[in-house]
Amino acid sequence: MPIITRIKEYRARFDLTQEELAELVNVRRETIGHLENGKYNPSLKLALDIAHVFQTTVEDLFTITKE
Repeated sequence: MPIITRIKEYRARFDLTQEELAELVNVRRETIGHLENGKYNPSLKLALDIAHVFQTTVEDLFTITKE
């Protein structure tokens, strides 16, 4: 099932680049890019780490579609 993400929207709100977010959650910049493009589903830990950076919930950042 595809996952829709709001990471790019949150990055803009927090004025973070993909590289900066990647450093904060200990992944490569490419991983953030793949997440934003729907080409990668995050682990639970990564999803929680990203949500923590943006002070929001995993549910607000990620939505599973029923396609």
